[in-house]
Amino acid sequence: MQRLSGLDASFLYLETSDQPLHVCSILEVDTASMPGGYTFERLRDELALRITAMPQFREKLADSPLNLDHPVWVEDRGFDIKRHVHRIALPAPGGRAELSAIVGHIVAQPLDRHRPLWETWVIEGLDGTDSQQGGRIAVLTKMHHAGVDGVTGANMMSQMCSTEVDAPRPEPVSGVGDASELAIVAGGLVRFASRPLHLVNVLPRTLSSVAKTVQRVRTGETMAAPFAAPQTAFNASVSGRRNIAYAQLDLEDIKTVKDHFSVKVNDVVMALVSGGLRHFLADRGELPESSLVAMVPVSVHGKSDRPGRNQVSGMFSRLETQIADPVERLKAIAEANSVAKEHSSAIGATLLQDWSQFAAPAVFGAAMRLYARTRLTSARPVHNLVISNVPGPQVPLYYLGCEITAMYPLGPVFHGSGLNVTVMSLNGRLNVGLISCPELLPDLWELADDFDLGMKELLAATR
Repeated sequence: MQRLSGLDASFLYLETSDQPLHVCSILEVDTASMPGGYTFERLRDELALRITAMPQFREKLADSPLNLDHPVWVEDRGFDIKRHVHRIALPAPGGRAELSAIVGHIVAQPLDRHRPLWETWVIEGLDGTDSQQGGRIAVLTKMHHAGVDGVTGANMMSQMCSTEVDAPRPEPVSGVGDASELAIVAGGLVRFASRPLHLVNVLPRTLSSVAKTVQRVRTGETMAAPFAAPQTAFNASVSGRRNIAYAQLDLEDIKTVKDHFSVKVNDVVMALVSGGLRHFLADRGELPESSLVAMVPVSVHGKSDRPGRNQVSGMFSRLETQIADPVERLKAIAEANSVAKEHSSAIGATLLQDWSQFAAPAVFGAAMRLYARTRLTSARPVHNLVISNVPGPQVPLYYLGCEITAMYPLGPVFHGSGLNVTVMSLNGRLNVGLISCPELLPDLWELADDFDLGMKELLAATR
């Protein structure tokens, strides 16, 4: 068995019926390249072969009422891929409106915790094409955040994909095995008993981080503060429904802006999100006078020796949405990001992981339900939205033999922060996935379309 880290398990504890915490991705693929021609059964069988080399897809949760620590991963001896891979067809004309509607419905449904925490939906009839005749399909992947973060998700997807149409089949890999209830309880008891020692080690580093933050406050070199974000329409309790939208930009345009203004790719991405939100909110007369604040996950893969599949920290970043000029806004974002990264590094890469080891299911769940039911979600949002940037390979990719033309990532939304914007670069394109709930942002496609407008503004400034 393999025990979940506190950070992994926290995504289980924070989950509610209105706040499912899985991560998704929409792949648009061309079936014309699939060896032997496309059929749903052939695609599912090829996926089953890939999964023999990826034990994470065959693992499920196991726990005991007497367990004093977090649940464990065990092998699902009754694993059946037919329970995880589903097929559906879009109604005509099969455009973005029809695709986003069906994806929003699927994304809103929780995963079954009695089985491995993932699903794949093969969606045929994209743009009215016939997949049997070499047309296009969409593939929606869905995995619980307890088992994957942005980097591990990208790595798992890279194992599923290849740079060749007919890639060699992988060698099978053994899973984690079973675990008796006694083993789960005994291991949990040992870990629970060691928590005081763990706390003794964490406290000095926490106090040091607090002292460094206080010093940075005095010099004005801090990231944006939590609970300092202005209120917007999407800073309220989310419903159990989801709507999605997406956009695709040319990565060379991003690099042109980056090189011209001597900033980083992530700065340009943040500026695009900022510009899109500024246009969107200003058109509705809802643009706050102060800057919107984004929570940006920061990967600590390679910087942490802590166990767990979520190796992530985070920083609060100012989007400088109060600045009208797109160039001045970009420069201000780049400067704010530089300060935020330094502040985040000073706090320590593993502090969030260490404190999350003390996560208690009852406390987490009760706190989240209380937060959702009170006015705190809108009166004092912790941050306005989540923005995540995941770099991908810049070569053609094939999903089980089908060429990928777009890959739109979709992260979760939280009570009080009902908008998530996740971007992924892939083969010369920047793919932007947006997710919210229709009660907060019914016109999400208008925000997605503003990304192209923001890109044109920044490009015009380079000429």
